[in-house]
Amino acid sequence: MKDLGDLMKKAQKMKTELDRVQGELAAREVEASAGGGMVSARVTGGQEVVSISIDPQVIDPDDREMLEDLVRAAINEALRKSREMMQEEMAKITGGLPIPNMF
Repeated sequence: MKDLGDLMKKAQKMKTELDRVQGELAAREVEASAGGGMVSARVTGGQEVVSISIDPQVIDPDDREMLEDLVRAAINEALRKSREMMQEEMAKITGGLPIPNMF
């Protein structure tokens, strides 16, 4: 039974550490761009879009679709980087052990 108690203590310690790191990552930001930097997006580790920046040269009323595509691409890349950042940090705590429903 002592081994089970030790295992439970380790699991609780890992959960506490995971919660702490998730909180820290939620405050960190990543940035990605599209169109050679014409559109950029900043996203937190909590998967929240913080800002979008659009170079005025890209704003063409006759080609709205291109701008929409660039915005979508920048946001998707920023979200991908955010997930990657979270996975890297969580792997440090879990030793690479996949934990379901972590993200």
